[in-house]
Amino acid sequence: MKKNSGLSKKIITIICLAFVALGAWYFTRMVQGYDGKEAAWVYIPSGATKEQVRDSLQSSLGNSFGSRVAMLWDGTPEGSRGAYRIEPGEKAWKVARRISQARQTPVRITFNNVRTFPDLANRVAARMEFTPEEFLEAANGMAKDESISIQQLESEFLPDTYETYWTASPQQLISKIRDNYHRFWNDERRAKATSLGLTPLQTSTLASIVEEESNKTDERPAIARLYLNRLSRGMKLQADPTVRFAKGDFTIRRITGDMLSIQSPYNTYLVNGLPPGVIRLPEARTIDQVLDAPKHNHLYMCARPDGSGYHDFTSDYSRHLANARKYRSATFGAKR
Repeated sequence: MKKNSGLSKKIITIICLAFVALGAWYFTRMVQGYDGKEAAWVYIPSGATKEQVRDSLQSSLGNSFGSRVAMLWDGTPEGSRGAYRIEPGEKAWKVARRISQARQTPVRITFNNVRTFPDLANRVAARMEFTPEEFLEAANGMAKDESISIQQLESEFLPDTYETYWTASPQQLISKIRDNYHRFWNDERRAKATSLGLTPLQTSTLASIVEEESNKTDERPAIARLYLNRLSRGMKLQADPTVRFAKGDFTIRRITGDMLSIQSPYNTYLVNGLPPGVIRLPEARTIDQVLDAPKHNHLYMCARPDGSGYHDFTSDYSRHLANARKYRSATFGAKR
């Protein structure tokens, strides 16, 4: 009996030690941090299954760490929907708890140098759960509901960095972007636009043309004033970028005679005044450069023949023609 009793105690001791070792192993595994060299993102979309959540964790965080997180995760797929940034060293139990409680990491949407609204939709949707088509549909729906033109709505997408959640709807993101636009157009800026005879939409439209005319930011105020001078005199703007926009080809280097006859409200060689909307999404600083454009009497400009990207300005048409001949001779090797 004593031998059996001693043997039982040994077995119990061994089992206890095994449980302690297993517990220690399990605890060590759970408190180990994410060993990735860089932060990783985990995305759990709407309609995901538990298996898809586990697959997402493993594919994003690696089989070992991802499996540990999946083991500790006690949420539901829909209740865990979202995007989560996992930092190197972050503990598995913390990651699992954060995802279980749907405590998302905000994503940053930054856009600039955007020419068309579909381009914007593609760029924004690449960082969000919704699709470009859903974004465009939401924008058109909002414009219709508010009885404003789609050109007005497009002009309100001020290039900037916006923070939101990956699961935000297109309407929520659009509202956030438009709120920024309305804060930008304060009473002071509206008064400046009015003094120029422009609405905010027209100011943004002119700014978009100015941006397309030159990538030299220090030259844009002079270009803005030149177009303001033309508008005040009732002259056609005759801005080459509007022809490229009307044709739908921004790679065109030289505007030729046949292009000038394109029937479009954006072709400022044919229509008077400003086109109905922006030809790109202008930056806030360019809008300010239009509003604060320094006065001069120039009406014409031509790219310099030295390839610098700058322009020669003049108020004399004959001088402008001479500048144009020099530019064509240097650039295309022939006078016209």
